[in-house]
Parts: sequence; structure tokens; C-alpha cells
Amino acid sequence: MEYTVQKLGRLAGISTRTLRYYDEIGILKPARTSSSGYRIYGQAEVDRLQQILFYRELDFSLEQIKSILTDPSYDATQALIEHRERLLDKKKQLDALIANVEKTMAAKEGRITMSNQEKFEGFKQKLIDENEAKFGSEIRNKYGDATIDKSNAKLKNMTEAEYEEVQRLEREMFAALAEGMHTGDPAGDTAQKAADLHKQWLTFYWDPYSREAHAGLVQMYVADERFKAYYDQAGPGTAEFLRDAVLIYTGAGRK
Repeated sequence: MEYTVQKLGRLAGISTRTLRYYDEIGILKPARTSSSGYRIYGQAEVDRLQQILFYRELDFSLEQIKSILTDPSYDATQALIEHRERLLDKKKQLDALIANVEKTMAAKEGRITMSNQEKFEGFKQKLIDENEAKFGSEIRNKYGDATIDKSNAKLKNMTEAEYEEVQRLEREMFAALAEGMHTGDPAGDTAQKAADLHKQWLTFYWDPYSREAHAGLVQMYVADERFKAYYDQAGPGTAEFLRDAVLIYTGAGRK
């Protein structure tokens, strides 16, 4: 069966403007254009649109989705399996937050006592689950299950003060990176301060810290589009600048 832009938009529940934009950026091209100039979509395009919307539901950017779908090793069946796993993770996150809300309500009504640490358990579990969904396979392959499980446990057991400190370090690191990028010198004082703040931030998750692992991690930030996009939200080139600064900081960039 074939669909025009209007019919496919109605089928998928999205606007014709969105479909036209997907065509413009090359993420979803029509199968052909009719003699009257209408975009015509076939079954392959319908299936591809479903995959795009699955990834969008999981908060992937269009740039990330395009990179995934155009990868020669892309496997649609495997992608569906991964979608299911990620959606189950998302469901688990929501269940944890709902449980946290219900527990908080019970505490407000005086039926139970709730510690300050318990109040943030749902949010920390959500962060763990999101990181696992986005980056779990890569970091587990690189560092091993035991290391990542230990890191997740450290995050889950963080006190309120430790969690606030992690957030502060991350904010200061991005501020130092922004300032350092103005100079363009990854060996400069501000860039090296950013590298040190990044190290301090990592120590809340890693035990023990090593310069070799730190250098390897920032190189993965640049190699993997998802990590790169996270750091580049502060400005294009941020991931590369952080990598260069850390390689100098750890000594891995020395000849």
C-alpha cells in the first residue's frame, strides 16, 4: 500500500510538516514522487517512520537517529529488540517515580517515616536507568559489568549532600569548559581546571579512579555520537576540547 504525505501523517499521528522536514534532512525520503509532484511512501518508508518514532519516544535526537539508521550494520529486527528493552526500562523508571510519590504521600499523611535519602531514590534510579538505556552496552563492553554495577551502586547510595556536590561539579566543569574554549588552549589553566573538575566528578562514580581510564573515557565521548551530543549541547566542539584537555591532564597526550 502507498501513502501520500497527508495519509501517512494521519496514519502515524504526526504533521505533514514533520514528514516534509524528515525528507529535507534526509532521514525519511519518499519512495517516489508522483507526476503531480506528490511525495509517495511505500511499506519500507512506513516501517522506517515507525523506527524513527520509537527512537524519538526514547529522546534520541534526529541527528542521532539518522546516524543509527544509515549505519551499514543497522539491523531492524535487533533495533526492535533494543526498543523493547529501552521502553521496559522507561516503564521501570516511571514505576519507581510513582512508588516514590506514593511513599511521599504516605509520609505527608503521617502513615510512614521517610528519610531525606529515600525522597531522592526514584530520581537516582531514573538517572541510572537512563544511562543504562543510552550508553549501557558501550560502557559495559569497555569497562566490564562489575565496574558499571559498582558505579551504579555508588550513585544509588549517594547522600543528599553528595548528590548536590556531583551536580555542582558538573555545572562548574561546563562553565570552565566554556571559558577555556574562548582561549582555544586545552593546556591553559581554565581548561586544565575543567579536566580536574571532570576527574572530581568521576570519582563519585568510579572506584578507583585511574588516569588511563579517564583518558579512554573522553576519547569515547568523541567517538560515540550520543556522548558527543551530551557535551556539545554546551556548544559545538565541547566534547573534543574536553578530550584534548583531559589527555593533557592525564599525560596521555604526551608524545
